[in-house]
Amino acid sequence: MVMALAVLVILPGISAADDAELWNALRSGESVALLRHALAPGSGDPPEFTLGDCSTQRNLSDDGRAQAERIGERFRANGIRLAQVYSSQWCRCRETARLLGLGAVQELPALNSFYQRYERRERQTRELEAWIVNRNLDGPRVLVTHQVNISALTDVYPAEGTLVVIRRSEVGGITVMGTINAE
Repeated sequence: MVMALAVLVILPGISAADDAELWNALRSGESVALLRHALAPGSGDPPEFTLGDCSTQRNLSDDGRAQAERIGERFRANGIRLAQVYSSQWCRCRETARLLGLGAVQELPALNSFYQRYERRERQTRELEAWIVNRNLDGPRVLVTHQVNISALTDVYPAEGTLVVIRRSEVGGITVMGTINAE
């Protein structure tokens, strides 16, 4: 209960950031967009989940595929036609990333869900943060991942298709700049 209240208190301040400022930061390459995959009904993954076999996974719905395409259109409407796109190896993330239409998609295992392997949370979150902090941010970057990954890294609980815009902090680590409802 306390955690939920903290998130509710944090989100209004984060979401209040001006969308134009966030899109400018993404265009400039000074920040990174964390994107929760588009609509995929259900939660978690089926017991027979196998990485690389989409028939065993929870996948995007038709609405989710249309949502991913609309998010890509929103990027283009805000001057981002090409980006470095990284994705979790889960099919719903890879398909979201591809449907954005912003460029080639590179898999990044640090973006993989740990929803059903919670013991990986701390190590994987540190690995992702180090990857972000140590990368040369030479243009727009979009990281397509899962709610648990974004929440562990940022303390933000994004809806499907929501962008959480982050930047490197001056003291190391990352800072949340704000969220964008990309629809």
